[in-house]
Amino acid sequence: MVSPRAGAWPVFGSLREYRKGWVRPDVLAGLTVWAVLVPEALAYATIAGVPPVVGLYAAVPALILYAAAGSSRHLVVGPMSATAALSAAIVAPVAASDGGKYAALSAVLAIATGVAGLLAALLRLGFIASFISEPVLKGFIVGLALTIIIGQVPAIFGIEKTTGNFFEQTWGVIAHLGDTDWGTLVVGGLSLAVVLGLRRWVPVVPGSLLVVLLGIAAVSLFDLDGKGVDIVGPIDSGLPTLGLPEGVGFDDFLDLMGPAVGVLLIGFAEGLGAAKTYATKEGYEVDPNRELFGLGAANLGSGLCSGMVVNGSLSKTAVNGGAGAKSQVSGLVVAALTIVTLLFLTGLFEKLPEATLSAVVIAAVIELVDIRALRRLYGVWTERLGNIYGYAARADFAAALAAMVGVLLFDTLPGLVIGIGVSMLLLLYRASRPHVAALAKEGSLWVDAERHPGLPTAPHVVVVRVEAGLFFANAEHVKDRIEDLCADDTRVVVLDAETSPFVDVTAAQMLGQLRSVLARRGIELRVAHDIGQFRDTLRLSGSDATPVNLYATVQDALDAGASRP
Repeated sequence: MVSPRAGAWPVFGSLREYRKGWVRPDVLAGLTVWAVLVPEALAYATIAGVPPVVGLYAAVPALILYAAAGSSRHLVVGPMSATAALSAAIVAPVAASDGGKYAALSAVLAIATGVAGLLAALLRLGFIASFISEPVLKGFIVGLALTIIIGQVPAIFGIEKTTGNFFEQTWGVIAHLGDTDWGTLVVGGLSLAVVLGLRRWVPVVPGSLLVVLLGIAAVSLFDLDGKGVDIVGPIDSGLPTLGLPEGVGFDDFLDLMGPAVGVLLIGFAEGLGAAKTYATKEGYEVDPNRELFGLGAANLGSGLCSGMVVNGSLSKTAVNGGAGAKSQVSGLVVAALTIVTLLFLTGLFEKLPEATLSAVVIAAVIELVDIRALRRLYGVWTERLGNIYGYAARADFAAALAAMVGVLLFDTLPGLVIGIGVSMLLLLYRASRPHVAALAKEGSLWVDAERHPGLPTAPHVVVVRVEAGLFFANAEHVKDRIEDLCADDTRVVVLDAETSPFVDVTAAQMLGQLRSVLARRGIELRVAHDIGQFRDTLRLSGSDATPVNLYATVQDALDAGASRP
């Protein structure tokens, strides 16, 4: 197979060397994904606060343009719960009381996200996804999923929806339970039970599509809309209008450009993870910069087709791969079938109960509430880590929890910023307090004496290593720790620098100062295993302190002679 190369950016790259035998599995995979995408696209559009058909408007250009510009053979791009919720949180304050502009502003946000993605790709900023750690993304998505679920619960019960954060909405549901419409609750509850039951016991059946069809049939047969069950209502048939959204200006675009970067970050991180998962499984590579370009093109096309923000979907990509897809032909098949749906089948969805649509949303996102993953993050802890880093020993869990609570309390983008901020602060804290280990010799190796308490240590000698690079933030901590390890009878300190890949000027000057401080106590400081960057910085730092003696190995440093007590 041919791997995408950074230098070659072909259009429809996944179709290179296409084989005749791939047609059947690609078509079957496309049919399978279409059965999942249509009801979920309708549902995710409601999360974004726009008419359900907007989800279908967005899916068609997203699928075609990603297939043309992206590097993954399996990734399915379309409306998704996370970015849909972000869209609603961003657009609502900008639209304010002008509800007529809401759909147009949602399209503008997609255009802004697309422009940001294209610019980021051209600047080769694919590495930006690395700044959202997996634990932060996990906590963010858990918080987002909980917020989406509680936002859909009122439609299941047929009660008034309360605005506010997760806890305010939860209290609103509790306060209005007495107003429950029992007919709506039966429809919503049965819809949810059927989707979850089929997923659990008959996963080959597209449960979301089935309950949508059953809900429509129930409304038509039993006149449920005349008995208090809310339905989606009129849906415009036909293809969307192409061009810039009407009723918005350049100022609106500028207002949404900043938040669009946040949408891009989340969409890119989630989509890249899905793309890499299947690329690894199938033995090819994805290019992060091409993924940015593909995501940007997909969002730009969606916005120009009156759509909404889109991104790569892990769940639909899993359906696509599981159905045997070999290339993006499967995505093009989904796009063609969605066009057929827009032209001929939209009238069918007008009788869709809103409670059923909410059930499809809840069923789609409930798997994202991954409490087990949070427990695993909490379990990444040992007593030794706790002694070294204190509360920061569970840095990944703390970052995930901060992102989740931030979303639940302060909304989506603030929650993401809080999670990233906490993870960076904890990273800096841990980097500023690296473990300084006293070493003992085991055969030809120098190992952590604390982990091997039975090993003898050399008299009058302390051999230490710093399990991090040396720089301004940890220089003082390292100096203090080495001084503390020295006893009254210590005469030589050997710093094994093999685990310190770099040193900055501040740390180099600290080592000179440490040599002088130890010399006043009758102790000589020697450095072993200094790698190139370490040695060069020590030599060029221009420190006024006494130079530190450098040796190739720890044994060489010890054999150089030591003062006797």
